[in-house]
Amino acid sequence: MKDSTEQEKLIRELDWNLLRTFMFVVQEGSITLAAKRLMRRQPSVSQALKRLETRLGTQLIDRSPSHFRITPAGQTLYHECLDIFGNLVRTIQSTQGTEDVVTGKVKLALLSRIESEFFDKVLSDFHHQNPEVGFDIEVMSSKAVQQAVLEKTASLGVCLIHDAHPNLRHEVLYRSYFGFYCGPGHPLFGKSDLKIDDLRDHSSISFRTDQLWDALRPVALLRAQHKLDNRVIGYTSDLGEAQRMIGAGLGFGPLPVHVAERFVKRGKLWRLPPYENTLAIDIHLVHHKSARLNRAELAILEMFRSRLNSVPLAQRSYNLQEME
Repeated sequence: MKDSTEQEKLIRELDWNLLRTFMFVVQEGSITLAAKRLMRRQPSVSQALKRLETRLGTQLIDRSPSHFRITPAGQTLYHECLDIFGNLVRTIQSTQGTEDVVTGKVKLALLSRIESEFFDKVLSDFHHQNPEVGFDIEVMSSKAVQQAVLEKTASLGVCLIHDAHPNLRHEVLYRSYFGFYCGPGHPLFGKSDLKIDDLRDHSSISFRTDQLWDALRPVALLRAQHKLDNRVIGYTSDLGEAQRMIGAGLGFGPLPVHVAERFVKRGKLWRLPPYENTLAIDIHLVHHKSARLNRAELAILEMFRSRLNSVPLAQRSYNLQEME
């Protein structure tokens, strides 16, 4: 352990850019990706990390060609860095006063029926801090969301992702679990102790992404394994319309559990096998890697990324046990 004199010297001589570089390496989970984000060469980022570890006298990241792991010391330093730079940003904002109010418009492209308390909290907190910023929210399919962000007609997108475009950066916003449901008019409504093969030969509803090569691959794979895709009579890209067709008895179909269970309790839907919540689908926040963002767009992106880094995925997703 360093004595107080050495610690004071370390603080006085420490290059803050090394801490910033370390933050990006942790956030990206890769020195190469961090270098791209910082617009620097990979060797310079690697050397910066090595200098920081040497200066602190401890290993921060256990890395080799086959693995990348943050050490306990690295985890501690990373969380301290978040606080340091967050406090620095807030201090700068407070000294700038009302003459530096963030204004502008943020355009969001969203998958239909995004239900996330985490997402809503970020919007609420951002509006509270930046009341002059306007929002333009458009609902579209996941494919259209990605296209809008690629074309830079949307600041940020929230969607399903299967094969991410190389110009897009994406991070898991929350995890959703899907199950099969039917409506009151369906022959299986109200029946218990069903097996998944009991769904065979019944008509069904499908999302357009419910394909083996697309974002809802786990659902499509289950359909294929049990031959449940022979009588698909309704397709849609909209969650609300899928729920409408399922509820109207046109066929059974997949719905997010945290959305559907409230309708189960009201007798509007019925849960079908598999009863285990194993069909996990990640919902992503996406933005363009090289888009020139206005101050409002940059501010909300930084807030999202800060919260994503500080709030574990389990806390951003619904607790399915509480809903059962």
